[in-house]
Amino acid sequence: MIEDEVAQLLKLRRLTISAAEACTAGLIGYMLTKAPGSSRYFIGGVTAYANSVKQGVLGAPEALLKERGAVSREVALAMAHGVRRLMSTDIGVSATGIAGPTGGTPERPVGSFFIAIATSSGVEACEEHRWNGDRLANKERAAQAALSLVKRYLLEEL
Repeated sequence: MIEDEVAQLLKLRRLTISAAEACTAGLIGYMLTKAPGSSRYFIGGVTAYANSVKQGVLGAPEALLKERGAVSREVALAMAHGVRRLMSTDIGVSATGIAGPTGGTPERPVGSFFIAIATSSGVEACEEHRWNGDRLANKERAAQAALSLVKRYLLEEL
């Protein structure tokens, strides 16, 4: 399973990780901590459903939230950088999206997600995804995509 692979790579490289989660509401953190010994690499996370948490805790600029919206590449990156700084970790990973079944717009339909990573070495990346599943399936896919992005970074594929 991908969470086991990520756990092994984090341990091997002696790196720490934190998660900023909106739409996944802690699922990424849960997956990262399934393996025994996860306290060696997982430092913590922030569930940032409200924009006030994205702004006040993670440092996403208010103007960015208003201009680009909470479900955007720019906010996902701000969340990843913010949680990495807040938790003093090597890697920050974030997920923001619209799990459904409501909340979509023509520009950002249900199933739209942005997954981002920011690292202490200066690497940053963000991916946009669109899924057509139900709420739980969309959240699970987002968490899997976040771990996949982390794995690619750890394998130096970013």
